Amino acid sequence: MTDSGTKTTHFGFRTVPEEAKAEMVHGVFTNVASKYDVMNDAMSLGIHRLWKDAMMDWLAPHNGQHLLDVAGGTGDIAFRFLKRAPNARVTVVDMTQGMLDEGRKRAEAAQMADRLEWVCGDAMALPFADNSFDVYTISFGIRNVTRIQDAINEAFRVLRPGGRMMVLEFSQMPTPALQWLYDRYSFNVIPPLGQIIANDRDSYQYLVESIRKFPPQEVFADMIRKGGFENVKYRNLSMGIVALHSGWKI
Repeated sequence: MTDSGTKTTHFGFRTVPEEAKAEMVHGVFTNVASKYDVMNDAMSLGIHRLWKDAMMDWLAPHNGQHLLDVAGGTGDIAFRFLKRAPNARVTVVDMTQGMLDEGRKRAEAAQMADRLEWVCGDAMALPFADNSFDVYTISFGIRNVTRIQDAINEAFRVLRPGGRMMVLEFSQMPTPALQWLYDRYSFNVIPPLGQIIANDRDSYQYLVESIRKFPPQEVFADMIRKGGFENVKYRNLSMGIVALHSGWKI
C-alpha cells in the first residue's frame, strides 16, 4: 500500500495500483491470444502438454461432473477433461474475450459444443451461484489474478460440498542451482522468443516476471487452506518448475 492509501500489487516486477492490474493483464492476453498455444509449445518444448495430462491423471474426471475451468480461454483443460469424461460438462471462464474466441476456433470446440459453455468473467467475482460445480481448475492463470486469495475464496464458494479445486501453476524449484539455471533460460530465451513468434517481447517479459512473484508451494498451499479447503496437497512436476495443488470442499 502506498503512503496515500492506494492499494498496490505487482505486475511482473513493477508495483501498480490494484485497480490497474486487471486491465494490464487483459492487455497482455489480448495481445498474445492468437499465438498463445504456439508459444506454450515453444516455451516449454511441448512439456506443458505432459503437465496438463498429469493434472488430468490426478483429477480423474468422470461422467456427470460439471467442471468450471477458470482462465481456460483456449480450451486445453476443457478438451482434455471431456475426452476423459465424454458425458461431463465444462464451463470455461476467461477475462479476455480474445482467448475465448481462440478456444472456440479449435476443432475440439466444435466436436464438444453441446457440452461446453464459454463465459467472459473475473476469477475474483465469478458470475455463478453458490454450490454450482463439481470441479474447479485453473491452469497457469492464478498468478495473474490481482488478489489471489479472493480467487481461491470464489472457487470454494461455487464448488458443491465434496467438490475439488486443482491448480496447475509455475512454481519454485527446491534446488537453488537448478532455479538459477531455469532463471537464465526464462529471462534470456522466453522474451526474445515472444518477439519472434508473437511479435510481443513485453508481454512475455511480464509472464516470466510474474512466475517469480508467485508464492512458493507451501505458502500457496496455506492460502488454499485459508480459503476453506481441506486435504490440501501438492505435487511438483519437472523438479518444481510447475506444481499441482489440490484441495477439497468438505
